[in-house]
Amino acid sequence: MPKFVRRRSQKAGLSPGTLVHIGEKKTEKVRITLIDYDEAHAQEKEVRAVEECFPFREERTVTWINVDGLHRVDVIEALGKHFGLHPLVLEDILSTGQRPKMEDFEDHIFIVLRMLSDSEKKKGTEDEQVSLILGQNFVLSFQETEGDVFDSIRERIRNGKGRIRKMGADYLAYALIDAIVDHYFAILERLGDRIESLSEEMVINPTPKTLHEIQHLKREMIFLRKSIWPLREVISGLQRGESSLFKDSTLIYLRDVYDHTIQVIDTIETFRDMIAGMLEIYLSSLSHKMNEIMKVLTIIATIFIPLTFIAGVYGMNFDYMPELRWHWGYFAIWAIMLVIAGGMLVYFRRKKWL
Repeated sequence: MPKFVRRRSQKAGLSPGTLVHIGEKKTEKVRITLIDYDEAHAQEKEVRAVEECFPFREERTVTWINVDGLHRVDVIEALGKHFGLHPLVLEDILSTGQRPKMEDFEDHIFIVLRMLSDSEKKKGTEDEQVSLILGQNFVLSFQETEGDVFDSIRERIRNGKGRIRKMGADYLAYALIDAIVDHYFAILERLGDRIESLSEEMVINPTPKTLHEIQHLKREMIFLRKSIWPLREVISGLQRGESSLFKDSTLIYLRDVYDHTIQVIDTIETFRDMIAGMLEIYLSSLSHKMNEIMKVLTIIATIFIPLTFIAGVYGMNFDYMPELRWHWGYFAIWAIMLVIAGGMLVYFRRKKWL
């Protein structure tokens, strides 16, 4: 599926709130994992039937339900109905081309993020939609495929490290957002290394392959900007929001995520400027090479112009040309032509044209 255009034509004509999965089926089966914890205890299990999650809504502990795979509409619909999610929220969860956004429904907050990862198969960056639902004592997360950047959070919950088990569901939502944003730095570091090596190649020996790499990086930057730029508005909205779901103690940490988001956006803009400059350098180097070639060809042509004139004069078929019957005429003409060519070369070198 293209990075920049998501096909949504199959939803044309359907009423708002109709649940249809839009996007690529990235996993064969839907996997649901549940982590329930408080300061003293934590339990983790893989859920076989979605109904096993329902009793945890009434618990006073913090419950994190993670769904990997969005192609099972019935699973998403069942979770949505039990946790009181709006049909439009479920529709957005299943439509995987959403831009980062935040919507406050008073009793829950809906957040859409783009999680990035390196793809060896496609030799670039892939994105995946992650939808978060923050409720009073629960967090629901929906991902397109298995594998994410949340392993460190799971480990902290299991081992009781840090303050995550002492805090509420709002802190868990913050931790998930922070993990996604922090992973952007790893992606940017890889791209920064590629840009640096390409800059060195530009100076030493730019080739058509170099231009292809520049264009690839330019597309990567456009893709990253599209995926990350709206996130600043999302984090800012969470900070300024008046929802009671985010406590004041957690808003402090959201400000830190906002700072990280600004750093990521600034880095992307810097990389875009560098790549644009590299493209100009590449075109300038091509123009310089062409000028060097034209200069050499012009010098060669300039040298041969008087020689061609002399050869043309003595190549005319007139009967009376005294030099043609002179014994040393041939050698004299060669000497004159060599002197002219040598003199022009010396002149060009003094002018630093060679």
